[in-house]
Amino acid sequence: MVHVVSETGGPKGKDYCILYNPQWAHLPHDLSKASLLQLRDWTTSMLCSASDLPAKGFSNQIPLVTRGNCTFYDKVRLAQGSGAHGLLVVSKETLVPPGGNKTQYEEIGSPVALLSYKDMLDIFKNFGRSVRAALYAPHEPMLDYNMVIIFIMAVGTVALGGYWAGSRDVKKYMKHKRDDEPEKQEDEAVDVTPVMTCVFVVMCCSMLVLLYYFYDHLVYVIIGIFCLASSTGLYSCLSPLVQRLPFGKCRVCNSSLPYFHKCPQVRMLLLALFCVSVSVVWAVFRNEDQWAWVLQDALGIAFCLYMLKTIRLPTFKACTLLLMVLFIYDIFFVFITPFLTKSGNSIMVEVATGPANSATREKLPMVLKVPRLNASPLALCDRPFSLLGFGDILVPGLLVAYCHRFDIQVQSSRVYFVACTIAYGIGLLVTFMALALMQRGQPALLYLVPCTLITSGALALWRGELGMFWTGSGFAKDLPQPPWVPASAEGPPPLKDSEVVFSQQPPGEAQVKPTLPEEQPPELADPKDVAGVSTQEPVSPASHTPEPPGLPGTSA
Repeated sequence: MVHVVSETGGPKGKDYCILYNPQWAHLPHDLSKASLLQLRDWTTSMLCSASDLPAKGFSNQIPLVTRGNCTFYDKVRLAQGSGAHGLLVVSKETLVPPGGNKTQYEEIGSPVALLSYKDMLDIFKNFGRSVRAALYAPHEPMLDYNMVIIFIMAVGTVALGGYWAGSRDVKKYMKHKRDDEPEKQEDEAVDVTPVMTCVFVVMCCSMLVLLYYFYDHLVYVIIGIFCLASSTGLYSCLSPLVQRLPFGKCRVCNSSLPYFHKCPQVRMLLLALFCVSVSVVWAVFRNEDQWAWVLQDALGIAFCLYMLKTIRLPTFKACTLLLMVLFIYDIFFVFITPFLTKSGNSIMVEVATGPANSATREKLPMVLKVPRLNASPLALCDRPFSLLGFGDILVPGLLVAYCHRFDIQVQSSRVYFVACTIAYGIGLLVTFMALALMQRGQPALLYLVPCTLITSGALALWRGELGMFWTGSGFAKDLPQPPWVPASAEGPPPLKDSEVVFSQQPPGEAQVKPTLPEEQPPELADPKDVAGVSTQEPVSPASHTPEPPGLPGTSA
């Protein structure tokens, strides 16, 4: 920030946004510790050579120069050599932090920052040409009331998605038991295998690295994917509600179109149009910080619910594998990559928040974002947001969904589901505390994975169900029927005394004897078809049970 006051005692001072790189020189965080220096208008020059310097230099001044024709290093080196205690570069373009290399950073001791041309005009209009300015970088509070909103959205999404996934499996199972017919392919969830887990992690690593190096090109691909996936998720979440409406049941059929050959209902077509419209509106106005974040969060929650309903981890072993691999992935790209990049920045944090030198100034939409509710001077530059990535919701949410399905299997009154959901909430609170203490972006899975895995595993161990919890998922299969045993030739065995059932007919009524079918002589085969036939006495069906062919002990 630059705080400007008039030298003639005019209006009260005012703050303006500047964008600076702390690697050139650090600015004080408190305005009271910053020096008020004369702000000198030198915008008629770009300060690219010694001939552009004034005769008396910039002693104890902060010059304003025009951007262009040379590097930031060339400008600040000349300004520092002439006695300046800072440099403001006026830009009509998008503000970006002034960059350099490590050698240049070590040589320069004066701060250099960019000021927008519009703000420069406002300074001279309100304060005149005789002004003083102080450069400072106020602390951005790490904790804010918006953390409560993010906490409610994240825990609510995990709980609702896990509950919905388990309840959906119950309905599918009961329908299968009633109808005794296989489920439709499109209604089935996708079971995650170890191979799929490895492929997914490799794709995540590759995409993150590609975004780090080619952010300005790939960010639009991610935005397009988000629009498509979020509209699908919103349709999936709203369709059960729309199907309960009493109107719009008529169907539209058209065999020439790819979707209309299924004859969809009018109300479902209107729902699809609404979902696509919402995603298109967000895509058009995504940079409107005042309200676009509401649409992004709504679409993001719908996308997460859809993924939790569709993707299924079949065993706790698969849950452990996925969560542990992504646990290592998150730690590596947040804490290890700063030692591998030239800028010293974390790849994960820089991609999630958008590179500072991005020409597009676009942000990745794969996050829940809520603006800061506390007043901050930094709101003049850009409305600050708190972020939580979709992965921090989906990855633990898959474990919560598995716990709910296991609750249904063992009929445990949802004790696993409730315990894992509470553990997720505790892990999220620990993440917020670490964010406040360390004053830097945190890998949320570092805290969420241990909380959820240890809680669910310890609960299964305490209940004596760890073996079943580790290997089993879904519903218990029907018990196998006992094998069929042929009756003996002597007929059924006589009943024991304890098994004799006496007739309970009222007195005076005769007991009705069941009528047996008349005995029929067995039909003989045609002598032409059989070489020889042996005659035998007719056998009553009540006294003999024929043995099925193919069993041991029977003749061919």
